[in-house]
Amino acid sequence: MQVSEARRFQQLRGHLSYLKLNDAAEALNRVLDQARTERMSLTAALERLLEIEVEATEARKLAARERFACLPEPWTLADFDFAAQPGVDEKLIRDLATLRFLDDASNVLFVGPPGVGKTMLSVALGRTAVDAGHRVYFTTAAELAAKCHKAALEGRWKTCMRFFAGPKLLIIDELGYLPLPEDGASALFQVINQRYLKSSTILTTNVGIADWAGAFGDATVAAAMLDRLLHRAAVAGIDGPSYRLRGHQNQADAMGKGVNARVS
Repeated sequence: MQVSEARRFQQLRGHLSYLKLNDAAEALNRVLDQARTERMSLTAALERLLEIEVEATEARKLAARERFACLPEPWTLADFDFAAQPGVDEKLIRDLATLRFLDDASNVLFVGPPGVGKTMLSVALGRTAVDAGHRVYFTTAAELAAKCHKAALEGRWKTCMRFFAGPKLLIIDELGYLPLPEDGASALFQVINQRYLKSSTILTTNVGIADWAGAFGDATVAAAMLDRLLHRAAVAGIDGPSYRLRGHQNQADAMGKGVNARVS
């Protein structure tokens, strides 16, 4: 009986490995010991074994989504200080964090000067979407334009467009901070057009909507891009103090207090 049970255990473990349930296979001995100690039913033991495999699979999928997303920081909405940035509509941001805007392929535009928290909020919403199981991709406008330009030169334009059309949520950061190359505005428009009414885009920019035509050098392309972005969109204008400048000021104040304390 002991030999038979040992052989059955090895066969069971081999079956789990063959089915690529590797985490369950590794946990099999532990779960069997737990079942004996706690007098678990066969159903409870099987459920616990498969729960371990499901949890490991979900963890791997989450890690893969995180790698694909390329989010520049691990920010979440809990890291954002709404009290210190009165220019942000907290009610709107909380509503966006429900991710309902992804259901109807709506867009989000964060508009405001540098340092007010546009990127942090977009990354936090991206993180929320990743945790909820959605494919997210983060890029800057300059990086997107460069990738599209390189793809065009290498004959990979359609592949590039499929890539940017794929994620449930595409985050395009820093539009207007750097001048786009000659074909950059056209590439950005085509990416937006590919995603129009199919999936959501979050875009951050320091350029007011009324100034897009002048900023991007092509009034027709700018108007067409805005038409598609704003058809279904939440626009969050942020006009408040700079997070970075406030941080530098707080650091300077702290250093000043330290110097004064030593002098006194």
